[in-house]
Amino acid sequence: MARVVHSYDDPERFVAGTVGEPGARTFFLQARAGHRLTSVACEKEQVMALAERLDVMLDEVARRFDRDPVPQTGADDNAPLEQPIEEEFRAGTMTLAWEADAERVVIEVFAVVAVDPAELEEEPDPVAAAMDSEDAEVFVVRITEEQARAFARRAVALVASGRPSCPFCGRPIDADGHICPRANGYRRHLPE
Repeated sequence: MARVVHSYDDPERFVAGTVGEPGARTFFLQARAGHRLTSVACEKEQVMALAERLDVMLDEVARRFDRDPVPQTGADDNAPLEQPIEEEFRAGTMTLAWEADAERVVIEVFAVVAVDPAELEEEPDPVAAAMDSEDAEVFVVRITEEQARAFARRAVALVASGRPSCPFCGRPIDADGHICPRANGYRRHLPE
């Protein structure tokens, strides 16, 4: 079986978004070019890690090439995910790179691949084994620095728009409160 590659060079839109209410949200990475639309399900932590690493990488690119960081241009894309949201696959390993010649950020998202435990004993690196699998789908996006910064800003705001964190234990607080381990089992509520 051949690897399926969902590739976007300079997509019209590349965003992170959610479906559902805080506490029960499903996170997606979504790219659109013309009539093509690809949505990949992922974890909140993956979205946040990607946003943080994008900012770090772009700051390092600016430093290494001795230029000013890319300024914010235009309004941020706050529109919801585009319909229909059809999950192509669930994100597993992600890679991030800088193509200096094209001045593009390259994001690769590999599908979660079921790996036989016997293979893990033979292969010292399970991540490399999953990335080398020919059955895995991959989502590849090449975007400009401006698009990467906009993606990161939206992703950070998206993650922050979820349930607030408990100031004592850091766990998310539902609308009806939560049982905080640092409060010896008493239910904490959001401040009014």
